[in-house]
Amino acid sequence: MIIKNGKVFGEKGTFEEGTLYLDNGIITESAGGEEIDATGLYVIPGLVDIHFHACVGYDFCDGTKEAIQKMAEYELANGVCAICPASMTFSEDKLTEIFQVAAEYKKEAEDKKVSGKNSDDKAADLVGINMEGPFISQAKKGAQNGEFIHTPDADMFYRLQKAADGLIKLVDIAPEVDGAMECIREIADDVRVSVAHTAADYETANLAFRSGAKHVTHLYNGMIPFSHREPGVLAAANDNKDVTVELICDGVHSHPGTVRMTFDLFGDDRVIMISDSMMACGLEDGQYTLGGQAVTVRGNLATLTEAGNIAGSVTNLMNCIRTAVKEMGIPLESAVKCATINPSKAIGIEKDYGSLSVGKKANVVLLDQDLNIVQIIKDGKKLK
Repeated sequence: MIIKNGKVFGEKGTFEEGTLYLDNGIITESAGGEEIDATGLYVIPGLVDIHFHACVGYDFCDGTKEAIQKMAEYELANGVCAICPASMTFSEDKLTEIFQVAAEYKKEAEDKKVSGKNSDDKAADLVGINMEGPFISQAKKGAQNGEFIHTPDADMFYRLQKAADGLIKLVDIAPEVDGAMECIREIADDVRVSVAHTAADYETANLAFRSGAKHVTHLYNGMIPFSHREPGVLAAANDNKDVTVELICDGVHSHPGTVRMTFDLFGDDRVIMISDSMMACGLEDGQYTLGGQAVTVRGNLATLTEAGNIAGSVTNLMNCIRTAVKEMGIPLESAVKCATINPSKAIGIEKDYGSLSVGKKANVVLLDQDLNIVQIIKDGKKLK
C-alpha cells in the first residue's frame, strides 16, 4: 500500500508532504499495491492511550474478555491503535482476576495473529495495564474506592504482575504514605512508577522522583494545588527532567490556560495526553458506574453521584487532540506527539508503536483539515 501526497507526521515532530509505504503490516522503504491519494490530509501514527478505564458501557475492571474487546473496538474506531487500560482500586483478589483475564486476552489475540485467524480484526492492540490503585492516598483518592486502598507493597505488585503475565506497565503510588519510598525503590527498575492521588508536598514528591518514579498521573487532578510557597508535585516534576506528566485535555479536567502553561513548562517532549475515560464515553448522558461507585454524566462532565468528585472523562483521546488544538491553542504537531510517541516511550513500546518510522507497525490515521477521521489503517489494512 502506498499513501501519497499527504502531510506526513515525521520523526522530527513536524508535518511534511511525502509518501508512506506499507507492506505486510509494517512501514517500509518501498511497496506496491493499492495507492491512497492523501492530498490535503494529515497522515499521523495510530494513537496510544495509556490511561483510560472504560467506554461504550464496558469497563476494564469488568474483568471479561468481552469488555476488553468492545473497548478495543471503540478505541480503534476513533483512531487509537494501542491501549493500556487502567484498573481501579480493588482488593488484591479482584485485581488478580482482572489482570489474569487481560493476560489471557492478549495471548489469545497474539495467537490469532500468528495463525492468521483474525484478518478482519477491528480492535486496538492491548499493550499494557495501568495499575492506578490501590497504592494511593485516602486524602486524594478522588473517584477511587477508599475501602480498598492498600499500603504500597512490592510483594503485592509482583504477585499482580505475575497474574498479568508482565502486562503491568504503570503503577501509581502516593509517595507520602507509609512504605511508599521503599516500594518505589524496589520496583522502579521493573515498572514505570507514577506519582498519583497524593497529598505529597514538594520535598516528598522530589524524593519519590529521585527514588525512581518517572511519571505523574493526570497532572493537577488528585493532588495538592500549586502555590508559590508550597509548589507540590508540579514543581517537583518540573525539576526532574526525566519525568513525564499526563494531561487530560477534555475541557473539563484542566482550564485551557492551564493546558497551555503546562506545555510551556514541560515542553511537548514530556507531556502525555490521556483520555481517562469511563464507561459513558461513547454513550448518552445518564447513570453509570466507575470502580463500583455510582456516576452521573451530564454533557462532558462525569461526577460521583454522592460525593460530587470528577469521575474520569467521557471523551476519547482523538477528541482530546481536537479539543487541545481547536479550543486550547496547542499546535497539532505537539498534540499528535503527546498522544503517540510520548506514551509509547513511557511504557516501552516505541519499537512498534508511536511513529511512522520504517519497521514499525503500519498503524496510520488520515485526518482532514478539521481533524475528522477520513481513514484508519491498522496493521496495514484499511478499517474505515
